[in-house]
Amino acid sequence: MITANSSTNTAIKIRLPDGSQRTFDRPVSIQGIAKSIGEGLARSTIAGKINGELHDACTMIHHDADVTIITPKDPEGIEIIRHSTAHLFGHAVKQLFPATRMVIGPVIEDGFYYDIDSEHRFTPDDLASIQQRMETLANTAYDVVLKKTPKADARALFEARGETYKVRLIDEMDDDVKNVGLYYHQEYVDMCRGPHVPNMAFCKAFSLTKLAGAYWRGDANNEMLQRIYGTAWSDKKALKAYLHQMEEAEKRDHRRLGKQLDLFHFQEEAPGSVFWHHKGWQILQELIAYLRRRQQQEGYIEVNSPDVMDRSLWETSGHWQNYRDHMFTTETADGRFFALKPMNCPGSVLLYRQNLTSYRDLPIRMSEFGKVHRYEPSGTLHGLLRVRHFTQDDAHIYCTQSQMQDECMSAIRFILDVYDQLGFHDIKIKLSTRPEHRIGTDETWDLLEETLIESLNELKLDYQTNPGEGAFYGPKLEFVLQDAIKRDWQCGTLQVDMNLPERFDLDYVDNNGLKQRPVMLHRALFGSLERFIGILLEHYEGKLPVWLMPIQLVICAISDANATYVEQLATVLRYHGLRVSTDTRSEKIGYKIRQHTLQRIPYIAVAGDKEQASNTLSIRQQNGDTMGSLSIKETINTLSEAAQKPDEASYYNLMQSTLNHLLSSATVDLNNA
Repeated sequence: MITANSSTNTAIKIRLPDGSQRTFDRPVSIQGIAKSIGEGLARSTIAGKINGELHDACTMIHHDADVTIITPKDPEGIEIIRHSTAHLFGHAVKQLFPATRMVIGPVIEDGFYYDIDSEHRFTPDDLASIQQRMETLANTAYDVVLKKTPKADARALFEARGETYKVRLIDEMDDDVKNVGLYYHQEYVDMCRGPHVPNMAFCKAFSLTKLAGAYWRGDANNEMLQRIYGTAWSDKKALKAYLHQMEEAEKRDHRRLGKQLDLFHFQEEAPGSVFWHHKGWQILQELIAYLRRRQQQEGYIEVNSPDVMDRSLWETSGHWQNYRDHMFTTETADGRFFALKPMNCPGSVLLYRQNLTSYRDLPIRMSEFGKVHRYEPSGTLHGLLRVRHFTQDDAHIYCTQSQMQDECMSAIRFILDVYDQLGFHDIKIKLSTRPEHRIGTDETWDLLEETLIESLNELKLDYQTNPGEGAFYGPKLEFVLQDAIKRDWQCGTLQVDMNLPERFDLDYVDNNGLKQRPVMLHRALFGSLERFIGILLEHYEGKLPVWLMPIQLVICAISDANATYVEQLATVLRYHGLRVSTDTRSEKIGYKIRQHTLQRIPYIAVAGDKEQASNTLSIRQQNGDTMGSLSIKETINTLSEAAQKPDEASYYNLMQSTLNHLLSSATVDLNNA
């Protein structure tokens, strides 16, 4: 990076992250500091942090400061590479398609996109040509030059170049902005806050991935633009790993699997709402039944609240003021305003408030599989992963302050155990602290945040902190699952809240007969069940655990003469709790097996004259392994064991342990009772 420098004779002390200190007798750039440490570090320096703020490597430091050198190994370094690669994309596009008007090119997760305005309709072949030109330009390792430019001069430059969107962006800037950062890539110029790489030698591992459409400023009333996505990494190895992951993700896409396996679909008549087919609905109901059993074991009671409630309720809760743009509302003929509930919390509060609660009743763990409705912009809807109408597995725990930490720890253990039983063993926990816009006092927030921290420490769980990302009414823990191809999915949450109980005037009677305010814990485990099913489908590539599969066994008749035998067997197996279908079509048996294998059915049985005569079934697994010929009893036992729900064995062990404890500590002789 090249820029003009000023100088002074004042000695400058630079403190580095390892605690060491360096002194310079004149202003020094971040690049200069790196060079003073070593040539290897200097060559790897992308940018730096000055007193915690990111700056270009060319930035001069005139005063004592804490400095951190940023290299491609740092997350910030990779993000800068991605941003600079977006500029490289602009450089290549303007060389190949000079009439293109550049709009914006921000960094996103794993890469970047650039919105462009062009008469030419870009194709995948164009992307290949642009990428080739990007590679050619990057190989020259040209310097990226930063020039801080007066706003009026920057506007004139872009106006002369016909970059009308850049002019509009400058015109929208606040009046107090005097200078604009212009980054020069040889003859190409782009406007950015920065920082960027000092030269294009850092941008060698990238790929353009897809085309899409986008409205200027995200407003459907504005011009339609073309959006080109790309990914960029610190090296070729990381790029290759990412592209392989994307290929795997494409194979596992839950939308494709949903169609292939006949689970669900979407229609424009109800955007963002799922039309569940029978087999998909079976999966949803099995998940609900599983969690219902687990919650009963943990002492939860299940309730249900209305889908539509008066505006005044949402004003009291704070949702109307903080969440209004995401709510579906209506006005009735008599002038009342109602809203479809976006969250279950206020309904739970009204249920709690119906009865006089004693301290002896607490904690109350109240669960609800509630339907919630949230307005999401149409451009953000994404299969089951982002919908407007979904089932939320909410729970609200009401307890005393002295019970709060124990209840937090119990909820955390419960959440992690459920994930483990469902095949997610690598869980990250994030602590989101108080946001700028919040309700409640700082003293209350201190207590709630400290409770979550102490709970995690007591359980010896690692976590990372997300400052300012808590809900408006309380801090929260977020549970992030890693799937089979190492993607992260944020699912469960646990929030501690003393603000809603205050706003709704909740109380309980303590042991002295005085009214006290309860603490309210908000707990979601799957979050959205619809979204969680999408995650499960992609995690298992449609090959769900046997207990979740809508069809666990299909019995195929070899000929019409075996059809009655097949149907009778299916009836017997269904009476033993197995989900069985039959295939008595007049098709070749090999064709039937291939079809049902593609449907991910765990067990495929064949019944012909030999099986009918011996009252058996020939069974193979979905992966092609054969189990041989099994009697009907063997079939029932084998498949029942395979289809055992993950909580059944642990529940039996828990009950046995509880019984043993009672027998050892009871004052009554329970053995003879």
